[in-house]
Amino acid sequence: MRTHQRQPIPGDTSDPQSLATMLHRYLVWMETHHYAADTVYVRRTTLSMFIRWLAEREVHRAAEVTRAMVERYQRHLYYYRKRDGCPLSLTSQSHWLIALRRWFTWLTHERLIPLNPTTEMQLPREEHRLPRHALTAKEAEAVLGEVDITTVFGLRNRAMVETLYSTGIRRRELGRLEIADIDRERLTVLIRGGKGRKDRVVPIGERALGWIDQYLTRSRPRLLLDRSTRVLFVTKTGRPMHPNQLSALVRRYVERAGIDKPGSCHLFRHSTATLMLEGGADIRYIQAMLGHASLNTTEIYTHVSIQKLREVHAKTHPARLRRKPKGDDPSADAGDPAT
Repeated sequence: MRTHQRQPIPGDTSDPQSLATMLHRYLVWMETHHYAADTVYVRRTTLSMFIRWLAEREVHRAAEVTRAMVERYQRHLYYYRKRDGCPLSLTSQSHWLIALRRWFTWLTHERLIPLNPTTEMQLPREEHRLPRHALTAKEAEAVLGEVDITTVFGLRNRAMVETLYSTGIRRRELGRLEIADIDRERLTVLIRGGKGRKDRVVPIGERALGWIDQYLTRSRPRLLLDRSTRVLFVTKTGRPMHPNQLSALVRRYVERAGIDKPGSCHLFRHSTATLMLEGGADIRYIQAMLGHASLNTTEIYTHVSIQKLREVHAKTHPARLRRKPKGDDPSADAGDPAT
C-alpha cells in the first residue's frame, strides 16, 4: 500500500473551534471509516490549502466561513497558477471544491457548525474530453520490442509492460500485485483493493504469463533482499515498484519506439480498451475488466474506437469513391453548376 508522509495541518489545533482542529477530526473520521489512504492524503492537502487561504484573510474558525468566502475561494482557484505557470484544470478545480463541500457537509452533520456555506456552491462545468491517444497493435508491439530482455531489469520490465497491455490494469494495481494473485489455470489476475477499494478478477493472456514466469525464474530471485516479499514486481532493493517509477519506465520505451503520443501506463490501459472494442468486445465486458463503477466512464471508448466507423463510412458514404477530376476543378465530375 502506498504511504504518505503526513504534513502538519496549518493553524491552531489547541482551539477546539479552529479550522485546523475541525480538519484533524474530519481526517480521523475518514480513517476510522476506512477511506483509502490516498483519499485521506488528498483531502488533507487540498483542505489545508483552503485553511491557509482563509488565514491570509484572518479567518481561523469553521463557523466564521460564509457563502461569500466560498465563492471567492472558487474564483481564487480559477485564477490560481501552478509553479509551471499553468492554471488548474477544470477537473482539479472540481475535485478541490467537492472535497470542500464534503468537509462542510460533515461538519454540519456532526453539528460542529450551524450552517453549511457550501450548500449552494455550483461546480465548474467540465469539458467532456476524449481519453488520450491509444496505441495501435503495431505500435504496442514496437514499444514492447524496445525492452532489453537480456538484463535482469529488462526482463522484469518486459513482464510488467506485457501485463499492462494484456490486462489494462492501472499502474498502482500493477505495483500491488502479489504472486498469489496470478491464476495460471484460469488465466486470470486478482486485483485487490482497486479504485474504490473494490476487488475484481481480470483475464490475462498466455503470452504475458509466459513473460511473468521468465521473470519469476530468472530475474526476481536476483532482486530480492527479503525472501518473504509477496509482491510480484520489485525494485533493485526488493521493494514494490512506485507508480511514478512505472510511468517513467513505460514512457522511456514509448519514446524509444518513436511514438509521439502522450501518456505511459495509462496509454496502455486506453489501448487495451480501444483495441478490444475494435475487435468486437462488448462494452460491458470492458467495463468489468477496467473496473469502472459506471458504464458512462467506459462508453467514452466508443468515441475513440473509430476503426469500425471508418469501415462503415467507406462502404456507405456517397463520396467514398475516388474520381478523377476534370481540369483543375475537383467538383466538375459531380456536375456542380457554375456559381
